[in-house]
Amino acid sequence: MDEELRSLTERLRQESGASAAYERLAETKELDELAGVLTEPGQPLWARELAAFRLGVAGDPRAFESLVLLLNHRDPQRCASAAHALARLGDPRTARAAAALATNELRVAYALHPVRLLTELRAPESVPALITTLERRLRPHDPYRRVALACVEGLGALGDARARPVLNEALAHPALAEAAVHALARITGPRGGS
Repeated sequence: MDEELRSLTERLRQESGASAAYERLAETKELDELAGVLTEPGQPLWARELAAFRLGVAGDPRAFESLVLLLNHRDPQRCASAAHALARLGDPRTARAAAALATNELRVAYALHPVRLLTELRAPESVPALITTLERRLRPHDPYRRVALACVEGLGALGDARARPVLNEALAHPALAEAAVHALARITGPRGGS
């Protein structure tokens, strides 16, 4: 069993009180039953999350909207499971949605998982969104250092030369300097392309 699925199922089993409804959703092979949970009124959040996750990792596009909502949730565990499922869903809308969430200043407190998802997707939207998000995090006294660090690490992993200017700016920030050095080395190295 995948580690993300194990963590999700343990957490949601507790949230549901290990109910019979939980067991049914965790075990069903019927994708239509899971999709029904996403549209039926009155379903608890744990049921919607479990159904969306299972549909997402199965590649069922009916999970997309629910997973994007969960990617922007205030609970980091829900964001992480949504990002995991979205990365496996293979929906062409995912990168655009993750970029919109990562660059939304009103929701920056929840941008960590969209940033990490953009890095994993390696989509055309990834580098511009990470650059924009990091530029905004380089303001004095910005409280979102984890988001900034994820951007620096992501830009290093993506190895795109367009990131050099913002990574050079990040060198001036003690909390980001070491990661920026490593990111710049990956860009200028043999895999960086210049």
